[in-house]
Amino acid sequence: MQRIWIAFASLTGFSAVAMAAFAAHGITDPAAERIVASGVQMQGWHALALLGTGLWVPRGGRLANAAGLAFALGILLFCGAVYTHALTGRSLDLIAPTGGTLLMFGWLLLAASAWRTR
Repeated sequence: MQRIWIAFASLTGFSAVAMAAFAAHGITDPAAERIVASGVQMQGWHALALLGTGLWVPRGGRLANAAGLAFALGILLFCGAVYTHALTGRSLDLIAPTGGTLLMFGWLLLAASAWRTR
């Protein structure tokens, strides 16, 4: 799973930069630009978290892999919902909070994997 998390982290970082560039050059509504900036910030930070998780997996085991899964799903749900709202005006109701909860849960799982590792 290590290679999967590192690859997904890299693609997540790439798409965060791409979305930031799009927001800077392709969005004219200041409110939408602020919303996208918030999503880009969360995506960028969690790309790094996922990269660190991928590097930690050999020692962190199943809990680290569970953290990677929570980060990956959280990024997709949270950032996807935020970008959808900013670009289309359509709210996806509970998708963003579910993604945000998964991101927080990923951090707890990562901490638990470190706590259990000798």
